[in-house]
Amino acid sequence: MSYIVPIGPYHPALEEPIHAKLYTEGEVIKDAEVFVGYNHRGIEKLATERNAIQTLVLVERVCGICSHSHALTYAMAVEAINGVEVPKRGEYIRVITAELERLHSHLLWAGIACHIIGHDSLFMHIWDERELVMDLLEKLSGNRVNYAMVTIGGSRRDIDDDLRREILDSCVKLKTILDRIAVIATTDKTVAMRTKGVGVLPKADALRLGAVGPHARASGVDIDVRRDAPYCSYGDFDFDIPVVDDGDVFARVLVRVLECYESIKILQQALENLPEGPINLGTKLPKIKEGQAVARHEAPRGQLSHMVVGNGGLNNQRVSVHVPSFKNTPTIPFMLRGNTVADAGLIIASIDPCFSCLDR
Repeated sequence: MSYIVPIGPYHPALEEPIHAKLYTEGEVIKDAEVFVGYNHRGIEKLATERNAIQTLVLVERVCGICSHSHALTYAMAVEAINGVEVPKRGEYIRVITAELERLHSHLLWAGIACHIIGHDSLFMHIWDERELVMDLLEKLSGNRVNYAMVTIGGSRRDIDDDLRREILDSCVKLKTILDRIAVIATTDKTVAMRTKGVGVLPKADALRLGAVGPHARASGVDIDVRRDAPYCSYGDFDFDIPVVDDGDVFARVLVRVLECYESIKILQQALENLPEGPINLGTKLPKIKEGQAVARHEAPRGQLSHMVVGNGGLNNQRVSVHVPSFKNTPTIPFMLRGNTVADAGLIIASIDPCFSCLDR
């Protein structure tokens, strides 16, 4: 028999509101629609009423998981308009914060994915180990969320030698932890049965629908802004871009685990070669010159873009935020087709959705 099965807009497997309408024949999903817009907060409009420093505080709250990504991308756009060159040490500290945030985000997603498939012991294990990353972010910035590490022209907080060594030592611990998690995630029968062959997105469809980030790389699309258009001194570091061709949920798990190893590699290089010198250009409140610029950053979920338009005053004339979840959400109906209703929650979650970002 044919049914229409609603998921959401509030669902226990998803931490943010989204509404998916599943058209089924028995347990099999024949078609699907996704509806967003339940979380709108008008952040882009609010940004036109604030100066650059106030906007940094605002855009950090677009999303709690990738708050540094939004502040960094906005700052890079303002710096491009004003012709500001960030000191090398400030750029390295931005990279260190960004890669710690990527580790935090990927481990958080992996834990949630395990919870959705019913593997709560692995969920609790991953989140317990994630605390090490959260502790490092707290020592670095003073906060576990919304780190306030970015200012226009550099970084707000420096890293002393003791903290530098502590993060380096923690990178060794994190690699050991990841080795253990990777073995379980890639060999456990429960994980394999719930993820392999589920929610497949072929490469051609990933390109056609405009997927980005780990979601695209799990479908064989070799893209990453850090390598393709280096910024914040990413060109100084040696790292690989993990790409898997299978396009299923298991591939998305694998890509994110492998990316954690690359983040550790970048962190070790940045900390071992942390340049001397200032971390920013001072605390003077900057005016945004007349003009516009677009900045791109490889956030944990994929390419994040901020377009900023300045009119020569203190406030922004326009801020446009284009988030990776906006690009990845159109792939959800395609991935749901041919799967069962029981897998729908996991397939939706497999893009690592942030509807707080999407409905900014």
